Amino acid sequence: MDRELEKALEIVSVLITGGDIKKTNEHAALYEEFTSNAGVYDMVISMLKKFNISLYEYKDGLYVSPGENNKIFGYTNEEIKKELGVRLNRELYLCYFIIYNIITKFYNSSGSSTFTEYVKIEDVISSVDMNLKEIIMNLNVMSLDDIEQDSFKEIAITWEDMPVAASEENSKRAGRGSKVGFVKLVFNFLVAQKLMLESEGRYYPKDRFVAMITEYFEQHKGRIYEILKGE
Repeated sequence: MDRELEKALEIVSVLITGGDIKKTNEHAALYEEFTSNAGVYDMVISMLKKFNISLYEYKDGLYVSPGENNKIFGYTNEEIKKELGVRLNRELYLCYFIIYNIITKFYNSSGSSTFTEYVKIEDVISSVDMNLKEIIMNLNVMSLDDIEQDSFKEIAITWEDMPVAASEENSKRAGRGSKVGFVKLVFNFLVAQKLMLESEGRYYPKDRFVAMITEYFEQHKGRIYEILKGE
C-alpha cells in the first residue's frame, strides 16, 4: 500500500473512532504527517468529505464531527432524543436552543475569539430567558416563516411552563420538570459526547468543542444566529 494512503487512512481511522490527533498527544506523528505532507493532507480531506464529516483544526489539534444529515456517524432525531432524555420534538428543539446559548458563552461573534473559562447552569438559564423573550417580543417584525414562528412559540411555552427548579433537594438533578433540570440534561449530553468537562457545577469546554464553536461562528452561523442577530 502506498505510504501516503496508509497514513491518511490511519489518520481518518483515529478521527472517526472518536480520537483526537494533536501535536502533543500519542498521535503527534500523525499530526506531523497531516500538516507537513501535502499528499496525506489532500487524501484525508477527500476521505472525510466523502464520509460527510467536518474537520476542525484548533490549537495544533485535529477534530471531527458528522456533517449535516450524516446517517452513519450522526444521530437521527429519535436517537438524539433518547441520548438527551427527552420525548417530544418541542423538547428536542429547546435542547438545541439551549446548546446555542451555551456556545455563545464561549465566543464573541464580533470576530475576535474571547473564550470564557467555564459556564454554570444559572448563566445558561439567564441567557435562554433573555433570548427567548427578545424573539417572542419581536416575532411580528422578524422575517420568519410560519413553521419558524410556531417552533419558537412552542419552545417559549415549554420553557416558561417550567419552574426554575423542581425542588430544593433535586435542584441540580437532570430532568424535564424544571429549567435547571433541562439545562442539566443538555450539559450531561455534552459531557457524554466528550465536548465538556464538569467540576463542582462548572462546565469547561474541551478543545474539540471550542474548535466546533469557532467553526460555527466563522463559517456556518446557522438560522438561529441569523434570527437573533436580525439578519
